[in-house]
This record gives sequence, C-alpha cells and structure tokens, in this order.
Amino acid sequence: MNRLPLALTLGDPAGIGPEIVGKAWRARTAGDPGFFVLGDAEVIRSAAGSGILPVAVISHPSQAMDLFDQALPVLHQPLIRPPVPGAPDPAHASAILGWIEQAVALTLAGEASGIVTAPIAKASLYAAGFPHPGHTEFLAALTAEVSCTGPRGPVMMLATEGLRVCLATIHMPLSRVSEALNLEGLIRSGEIIVHALRRDFGIASPRLAVAGLNPHAGEGGTIGREEIDIIVPAVAALAGRGLDVIGPVPADSLFHPTARERYDAVLCMYHDQGLIPLKMLDFWGGVNITLGLPVVRTSPDHGTGFDIAGRGVARPDSLIQALRMAAKIAERRTGK
Repeated sequence: MNRLPLALTLGDPAGIGPEIVGKAWRARTAGDPGFFVLGDAEVIRSAAGSGILPVAVISHPSQAMDLFDQALPVLHQPLIRPPVPGAPDPAHASAILGWIEQAVALTLAGEASGIVTAPIAKASLYAAGFPHPGHTEFLAALTAEVSCTGPRGPVMMLATEGLRVCLATIHMPLSRVSEALNLEGLIRSGEIIVHALRRDFGIASPRLAVAGLNPHAGEGGTIGREEIDIIVPAVAALAGRGLDVIGPVPADSLFHPTARERYDAVLCMYHDQGLIPLKMLDFWGGVNITLGLPVVRTSPDHGTGFDIAGRGVARPDSLIQALRMAAKIAERRTGK
C-alpha cells in the first residue's frame, strides 16, 4: 500500500457523503488504500448508517497512515451549523469548497497521493455564488497555474469493468450540445484520453472510439451535419497524429459486448449518451475520473442522494471503487 494517503473530501454534508465515507472506512480490506477525510469530524462520527465511528482528528496528512487501521483520520474543518439530512444549505458552501481547495493544495504539495471527492450539490453552491458548472471545472480552475504532464484537460471519464466512457460535453442542456461541439475541442479531448490511457491505465497501445451525435451517426448528413462538419474531421486529425481511432460510430452500436472489445475508451458527445450504458452495465460501481489535470482525482459516479440521506441505506460501492482507482492511478504515475 502506498504510504502517502488519499485526500477524501466530504462533499455536501446534508447528503449521503458522511454516511458512505464512514461505510467505506468500515469496509476496508487488506491492500485497500489509506485515506483521510477533509470535513467536519462530528458530522462524520455520527452519520446515519455508520454507527458511532472511531474518528481520529489529525492536524496533518502525515499522521493518517499510522492511525488508519484503528480510526478514520479526519482533518477537521467544522461547519458553521449542523447539517439537516436531505436539506442542502448554501451556508455550508464555503466549508464544502474549502475542503476541496485544501485537498488540491495538499496533493500539489506532495502531502496526499490524490483526491477523491464525495458528491456536491451544485444548486446550493450556485445559491452561494459558486461560478463553476461543477467539481470537474472547479478542480481545473484550482490547478490552472500548475504545469501538467501531457495535454491539459479537464475531460470527464466514467469507468467500470469493461467500459470507459468520456464526455465531449458535460452538464449542459441537450439543446446546446451541437453548438458546443467543435473540431479543436474533440481533437484535444481525444489526445487527453489517449495520453491518460497510456499513463494512468497502463495501456501501451490505446484504442479510441468516437460516437456520432445523431441517430445512425447522421446517415450521410441526412439526419444532421455534425458528423460531416465536426466529428469526421476530428477523427481524421487524430488518426493523422498516429492515434488508433475509429468513428463516428452510431451510439446504438457502441456498447454491446462485441463492440466493446474494439476499443479501450469511447468519446461520447453528451452526458447521457455515455452515462446510460455505463450505469446499465454497473449502476453501483462506476467511477468518475478527471483526465488531464496535474493531480489525480476520482469520485463516485452518483450524486448527493438527498432523498435517502440520514436513513442509513446508502451504498458505498462507488466510493470504494473510486478510492481504489485513485490509488492505482497514483501508483502508475509515481511508480510506487
């Protein structure tokens, strides 16, 4: 096990984050990565479904690994008032964002091996003035001045056993996707994905598939021209740079078992095009990975779960996989 711990941010304290964090620590097995939590220690200690957790308040990440087997290490950053399960509160925004900022700073300083983020609720952050679309873009902004090995992201990847999907556009209305797609963006995304497949996943000769946007990948321009005007030129440019790339492939033909044998990752044009097949394949165990940053970052592939917060029924599966994935990527990047 890497002796440098992962930094795990608590996410929205009114959601299932505190519960799944505690459950992930309780579910640890031999060989699982060590981690510490940035959050409110009392909220974590008393989270529903976790029982009364043994929590060790630490002052520095260097203390985490020596304590990890006996108690959950927490870098205590208290909230201004206790959260109400299921009721996100804009008053918690500064703490939530502060936990993320500190996790990035500690990782960049070499005090943590990577960042794992429990889910946040964007609506309550927006109400407090948060200017970014989400976690991914916030992390990109926090690391914008730091040099990055390989092409700069961010690109969102969702991964599970047998499928990795990446997104050309993320959280935007479907009506805006077409206007958001452009040749330069698709080329950059393709290069970021292939670089990450080599470096972070250990695939020596990565194979990339690119989805079409329209039904039947536009069917020669009769069902939309995005393929002809943008996607085909992007695929050609990537192939011209030596990448093993196919596309645009009709999305309804991309995700059955035989098709998945043809590629190591697929670049999808919009959010649900990639997430629906991935969640059908593995609803509980998918992992969100941010590619193209100078820090390792993973997250569970689900939201805050306000509807079940405080009931003790949240499953930690995706968070556990996110921790394991972050540790593997960090080991590949550092060689230890």
